[in-house]
Order: sequence, then C-alpha cells, then structure tokens
Amino acid sequence: MVGVDEEQIRALIGAYAERLDAGDLDGVAALFEHGVFRSARGRDPLVGREAVRRQYEPVILYPDDHFGASPRTKHVLGNIVVEVQDAAAAARCTFTVLQAVPPGPVQAVLAGRYEDRFDRVNGSWRFTERVVHPDLFGDLSQHMARG
Repeated sequence: MVGVDEEQIRALIGAYAERLDAGDLDGVAALFEHGVFRSARGRDPLVGREAVRRQYEPVILYPDDHFGASPRTKHVLGNIVVEVQDAAAAARCTFTVLQAVPPGPVQAVLAGRYEDRFDRVNGSWRFTERVVHPDLFGDLSQHMARG
C-alpha cells in the first residue's frame, strides 16, 4: 500500500515533468529552491532556483494552444521506486522524453534515469538533489538551441 509520504514524493517527481512539458521553466526551477541538480555526465552541480533556471534557457518553446508556449514534449516516467526513512527519502525512475514539432512526427529525443533525494520540512517534502542519467539520445535539434 502506498503511503501519504510516497504519494507526495511521486507528486513532486510528476510536477517536474508536468511543468517542463508545459513550458513552465520558472516552476521547474522553483522545485530546486533548496536543492542541487546535477548531470551524471560530469557537469558542475547546479545549486538553487536561479542556477537550475539558467540551465533551461536553451529549451526551445513553441506556440501551444493549451499552454501558450511549450517545448512540445511529453515526459513519460516509469519504474518509480520511492524509499522513505523518517524525514528523508530517495527515489529513482526512468524517463523518456517524446517531442512532436509539426509537421514532424512524434519522436523520442531523450531517455534515461533520475535519482532523487528529498527532505521533509514542516510536514512537506522537497527536492534536495536530482541526478540525471541521460542514457539514450535522439534528435535534440528542435528541443535545445545550440549556443
């Protein structure tokens, strides 16, 4: 049976994907107000909201009837495992990022794994760390601008 803590943590994991797919890059960054975001590919860790927000500057946003502007992506999360111990928790899951930019087809542009850590503060869970393991790369040319 899934407990309340696990449900709240799963909701945070889902909020990241939903906000990113909606083009709410400020909302994505807000999830890491008290956290660290890092890539397993050896880049420097990003600490806090502002650093995480800068990471998303290259994301290309397209006009979208539902969101106004979005990257036209859908993050599909799977194999979510959450482990709670007192006021700390860890989770891991897989992700696949699908993108459809008309007139092209829906295609997988990235797949990998997230490893997350959380703390419970005043009864609410928050990200303390996300490590992204990008394992498979598709055509990212319509997802991220080259600098």
